[in-house]
Amino acid sequence: MEEIIKTKVVKMDSENIDYSIIMEAADIINKGGVVVFPTETVYGIGADALNDEAVDKIFKAKGRPQDNPLIVHIADFDELYDLAETVPESAKKLAEKYWPGPLTMILYKKNILSDKITANLDTAAIRLPVNKIALALIRESKKPIAAPSANTSGKPSPTEASHVIEDLMGKVDMIIDGGSTDIGLESSVVDMTGEIPVILRPGGITQENIIDVLGECEYDPAIIKSNEKIVPKSPGQKYRHYSPKAKVILYKGDMEKVVRRINEDYEKFKDQGCKVGIMSTAQTEKHYMGKLTILCGDRTKPLTISSNLFKDLRDFDHMGVDIILAEAVDEEGLGKAIMNRLGKASSETINV
Repeated sequence: MEEIIKTKVVKMDSENIDYSIIMEAADIINKGGVVVFPTETVYGIGADALNDEAVDKIFKAKGRPQDNPLIVHIADFDELYDLAETVPESAKKLAEKYWPGPLTMILYKKNILSDKITANLDTAAIRLPVNKIALALIRESKKPIAAPSANTSGKPSPTEASHVIEDLMGKVDMIIDGGSTDIGLESSVVDMTGEIPVILRPGGITQENIIDVLGECEYDPAIIKSNEKIVPKSPGQKYRHYSPKAKVILYKGDMEKVVRRINEDYEKFKDQGCKVGIMSTAQTEKHYMGKLTILCGDRTKPLTISSNLFKDLRDFDHMGVDIILAEAVDEEGLGKAIMNRLGKASSETINV
């Protein structure tokens, strides 16, 4: 029988840190326990990155495959030298510009990080978050903290503490409720081990942002064309992710044709006895009057879509929807990350 842990849930304002709670959470980390905390991207499920038994608890709580590497979180740039075998000048330049922030860098690791963290790779994924609660916890723990998203593996990542409670209550020692996350998508992961930086997972730091600093940056071919046989150097590369219980169908093409096709398919699936939901945007919401819709955000403001995406997928599940019809967005800037997550959440893509 699976052990049920007594999970303590505490609320905290990131602008008014309660250090008594932070000290309690850090004590849990240092004793090999597991603490969920907010970051600017999504909530993370954290444990001492240098304690293999603690790291095992992350995999167990999430139901996460062992060959899916974890991101290690630090609180100060200099801590990077404790974990990485080499820190190239390009990595220093990116860190100077985008750390703390939603950027994870892949670097050759030192042996202090075990194979549990890195899925037997000779590289590690490392990031320095900007969220003040996360930083306070890492600093008070005096340990690097391994922390993937705090959800059951495969489900949409958590952007509110309620999502974490839904998935992980009774499986972790503490959940720190710091309110809704800002970006709503996991960090950008960039491989810095080659001559040209390669984005393995798009996120809040875009290809354009990286080119501005380093002059060049490429996407990993797996982002352009899905390939299940790849060896994952980053979380989110190998397995289907971000999926609600409902089937997600993604529609791409001219927006007028997309709206028309979604309306047609809504009625078709409804006639088949399915409960159907539509993820609309500010520009298209008026075209779905009378139908079950959730407004995801504004196409001209991609952050409004990214911050709501995972929440909306979960909300549709709570409504008991069988099929979710979702509009594609332009794949520029943050739109690339949004489409990456929608693509992984969907089981079918329709080009109109």
